[in-house]
Amino acid sequence: MEKRIVDPEIVLVPYYPNDELTLQWYQDPELCKQVDNIDFVYTLDRLKSMYDYLSTHGDCYYIEYQNRLVGDVTLKGDEISIVICREYQNRHIGRCCIRNIVELAKEKGLASVKAEIYPFNRQSQAMFRSIGFRPSEGNWYVLSLG
Repeated sequence: MEKRIVDPEIVLVPYYPNDELTLQWYQDPELCKQVDNIDFVYTLDRLKSMYDYLSTHGDCYYIEYQNRLVGDVTLKGDEISIVICREYQNRHIGRCCIRNIVELAKEKGLASVKAEIYPFNRQSQAMFRSIGFRPSEGNWYVLSLG
């Protein structure tokens, strides 16, 4: 995997272990609730297990914004997941990254992509809808690439 240039300020950097920084993102209880619908923060073991799984089963990238890592985004099969630390949310970084990952999905020949978004996560719902994703069964939002 190579870096993916999203725009002049955003680069997707292939995953590499960076536990000290990334664990900080997952120490935010609200962020953990948004992403995993859990009421606790990540331990180092949980973080390592997550990244080990995502990096071996998909295309896992860090989101670099203005030369600082601020989150991660993964395409695993046809599923997209994204996390942006609270300090950098609401700057359209996620929207730009999802569009780039949709392009990666097209490069891979996928017919559609999906993201699981919990009903209480209105912020993510609005972001994915703005890109063209539509609600599907359960908590899934789907975008046809055809």
